[in-house]
Amino acid sequence: MPKVIVSPSILSSDFANLGRDIRMIEKAGADWVHIDVMDGHFVPNISIGIPVVKSIRKVTKLPFDVHLMIENPKKYIKAFADAGADIITFHFEAVERKDVVAIADYIKSLGLKAGISIKPKTNVEEIIEYIGYFDLILIMTVEPGFGGQQFISECAQKISILRQFADEKLIIQVDGGINSQTARVCTRLGANSLVAGNYIFNAENIEDAIKSLR
Repeated sequence: MPKVIVSPSILSSDFANLGRDIRMIEKAGADWVHIDVMDGHFVPNISIGIPVVKSIRKVTKLPFDVHLMIENPKKYIKAFADAGADIITFHFEAVERKDVVAIADYIKSLGLKAGISIKPKTNVEEIIEYIGYFDLILIMTVEPGFGGQQFISECAQKISILRQFADEKLIIQVDGGINSQTARVCTRLGANSLVAGNYIFNAENIEDAIKSLR
């Protein structure tokens, strides 16, 4: 596993040529494919669903990093697993605290990596007690729901707080406004996975853009 896992968000790809764009990032050196799933309730936008994930599974062997920005995530975990997900991340704010560990265990029982995400306004201290149950923790540095937003620098401090309590095996992923400059901020603080959409898919040279995040 590379030191910094780069997971391009296909939310910024050309949906009319999704297979082509996924092959393109694979060839350019991407480690994972980040798939933003939005339901129009938990976030104000609607994006990719289960049939699309199943369809694009055929075009690449890269791990599918599925980020569920939806209400009642447990209801859909099995379907996304069956569609080809390798990592499933759900939002701390979308579930009751008493269910966090059970959902993590359920994801792992399906043979997948389990992730949990927090929005910019959620204090990182709220999830410290759950660190040992997860393979990945995703820190949002923009409000979830739309691509192309500006990096919220205050959120980056959550990375170093989290890293104090986590061993090296924990993947601390950051999503939102990631480019070559903000990537350096995040990795210096202890992040080891970065999600980028516009920065990668709008780059003149996608391979160079991916390398610049490492």
